[in-house]
Amino acid sequence: MDRHGETAHAPVMVEEMVEALAVDRDGSYVDATFGRGGHARRLLAELSPRGRLLAIDRDADAYDSARRLARSDVRVQARHGRFGSLEDYLAGDDHGGMGAQSGVMFDVGMSSPQLDEPGRGFGFSAPGPLDMRMDRRDPLTARAWLNNAQSEDLATVIRRYGEERHARRVARAIIAARPLQTTTDLAEVVTRAVPGRRSATSACARVFQAVRIHINDELGELDRGLDAGFDALKVGGRLAVLTFHGLEHRLVRRRLRQWVEGPKLPRRLPVRHDPSPLARRLDVVGKGLRPSAAEVGRNPRARSALLHAVEKLGPAEVGTTVARAVA
Repeated sequence: MDRHGETAHAPVMVEEMVEALAVDRDGSYVDATFGRGGHARRLLAELSPRGRLLAIDRDADAYDSARRLARSDVRVQARHGRFGSLEDYLAGDDHGGMGAQSGVMFDVGMSSPQLDEPGRGFGFSAPGPLDMRMDRRDPLTARAWLNNAQSEDLATVIRRYGEERHARRVARAIIAARPLQTTTDLAEVVTRAVPGRRSATSACARVFQAVRIHINDELGELDRGLDAGFDALKVGGRLAVLTFHGLEHRLVRRRLRQWVEGPKLPRRLPVRHDPSPLARRLDVVGKGLRPSAAEVGRNPRARSALLHAVEKLGPAEVGTTVARAVA
């Protein structure tokens, strides 16, 4: 591992991601979640000197990694921020703007450096501050929210984003144990609230996931980012998304299904197709690709990964088909 952590994170399904993008060697691409650049570097290996890559990440350490890559490769530009702001990042640069990208890729899983650094507060294997912010410029920390939220709000987040059946019990335990200061404090509260050692460990993972998703508005950002990414594509461009848990899987499948089927109109309306140019329809909704057994053996964190990809088709096909599933 180098001192910046570029080799500390094993990117998941790298070859499958690049294959799904059907790389145009001279094209412009967006890596909306740069991380430590594993997918980006593999994509750059396929691009010619005329190719371009815009690397985005809301995490400051990941952005620093992207800036280092940009300094060594003139094809790369780096931006610090959320992928929902993609239109702003593409405006006025040499990537051609919205509607001109050959491909956009998302890897929305946590990176190993984020999970393994106790100071970030994302994990509970070692004590650390209750932070959990992807972008440490954001004002709300996990500690501030956990120590001030109402019991019902705590339970709703833990149930909705962690799918934890003991959400109310955990919420009451958090209220009783306030103030919480560290990840160990939260993990101990969950462990005491949930019966059974094995169940408690799983519950800790679910509760930490729920708090992290809430603090960073991860699902809202993904929802906005998918639309922004698809809108950024040129005709024939591809969008590829790598997700890691059921909430993300379902959100992406729902968005792809909307592009597949178009808006649902009442049967009695005297129209066959939605005339709007924003209609999205795919020929087939794929179930997505899973990592190989060999990759899961090398990198157990890949076991829950799921890759989907779509291709944007031309306006002449609006009302019938404007995108198709390719994975």
